[in-house]
Amino acid sequence: MLGTLSLMGGGFLSALTPINILAIVAGTTIGIVIGCLPGLSAAMGVALLLPMTFSMGASTGLIILGAIYCGAIFGGSISAILIHTPGTPASAATAIEGYQMTLQGKAGKALGTACIASFFGGLLSCISLYFFAPILAQLAMKFGSPEYFWLSIFGLTIIAGVSSKSMVKGLISGALGLLLSTIGMDPMEGVQRFMFGQSSLYEGINVTCALIGLFSMSQALVLAEKKICARGTAKKFKDRMLLDKNEMKRIAPTIGRSWIIGNLIGILPGAGASIACFLGYNTSRQFSRHKEEFGHGSIEGVAGSEAANNAVTGGSLIPMLTLGIPGESVTAVLMGGLIIQGLTPGPDLFVGETAKMTYTFFAGFVLTQFAMLGIGLLGCRIFAQISRLSDAILIPAVSVLCVVGSYAIHKNFLDVVIMMIFGVLGYLLRKFDLNNAAVVLALILGPIGEKGLRRSLALSKGSPAILFSPPVCWVLIVLC
Repeated sequence: MLGTLSLMGGGFLSALTPINILAIVAGTTIGIVIGCLPGLSAAMGVALLLPMTFSMGASTGLIILGAIYCGAIFGGSISAILIHTPGTPASAATAIEGYQMTLQGKAGKALGTACIASFFGGLLSCISLYFFAPILAQLAMKFGSPEYFWLSIFGLTIIAGVSSKSMVKGLISGALGLLLSTIGMDPMEGVQRFMFGQSSLYEGINVTCALIGLFSMSQALVLAEKKICARGTAKKFKDRMLLDKNEMKRIAPTIGRSWIIGNLIGILPGAGASIACFLGYNTSRQFSRHKEEFGHGSIEGVAGSEAANNAVTGGSLIPMLTLGIPGESVTAVLMGGLIIQGLTPGPDLFVGETAKMTYTFFAGFVLTQFAMLGIGLLGCRIFAQISRLSDAILIPAVSVLCVVGSYAIHKNFLDVVIMMIFGVLGYLLRKFDLNNAAVVLALILGPIGEKGLRRSLALSKGSPAILFSPPVCWVLIVLC
């Protein structure tokens, strides 16, 4: 217990260094800007700026990526409220009540509610991050090869089933990712597989290039396909953003309920902020004493949606950090950031010197919520203008960043080619309503599952009974 408290205190001291404070402020601001722009997502923003973190320390790199994640989730509410176009899918429910308040001249009040609810939702989600993550990590330390095999299968079934409208299409996406994960040297025999004579594919497909292509370049292609258009005009607002005492009292129970909903959905792999925002909104309507306001501009509706989608952020990091299962597309990209820094998601993050980095990241995540509150309340009027940026500017800017970012990884043009291939693949996946997140997850979990299976069979001299003997395996089988 004392050791954990010492790590927590040391984490805050490290997070409060000037470089990390700058990372928090810069990451949060960039995230809000990305969230404001309709068509861009939190996953795309994190993937696009992932190469920037290569030269940073591990904790600073993760802090800036986490700040972009939180900022983008909140930033989506700004365009949802002002132009009735959610900047990210996580703010779809916010647009229902937020835009109605804008039409009534209460845009400032709606934005203030979104900002305060996002702050409390994100801050409370850090509680579960601090208390549940170490417990799960201790459990994961008992995992052997059979457990890791079933864990990878569990992650694949959750993502493939929940993250797609169709179970079949979700499974197809996962199978495609598994196929791509076999490219490279065989982990047991050292035989070349599907490398096409390219020595750069020795360690398989570069996950960062795949992430940039699937989430960023594919979105640029989707935007380019549509008519180049200017955004809707953001409504100007002059009313005050801060809530009074009675309004804070009114939304407090809603924030509490939405925090629990968002946190549970975040911890459950395969759900995500887009599901949480609607559940938070619907729950706020069910328990409200002012049901007549819903559909006509209710601050409870805005608070319910925003507290829930921001509560997902802390919860979604738990399975990724402790078990190596990204709960959604953003945490899949963050997992790529860990791997790039030479860190393996799992129980090792909570022991030894690595634990100091992990708790610094946790502390940075807490401080990010305060940065988001301050920047959000002070800068909403400026960010409102960003939401009007034309696709004619956005598409070339995103495309250039994709090319530069993928080339910067190894200074290798083949990485740019791989990124472009995955960009086209991501575009086609969207066209056929398949799931990009499932492909990425399978790409990451495929090697883990393969190694677990083949090592288990090697230990048992080919007997599959080893996969069904440990008790934890049966728990994971039931979950699958």
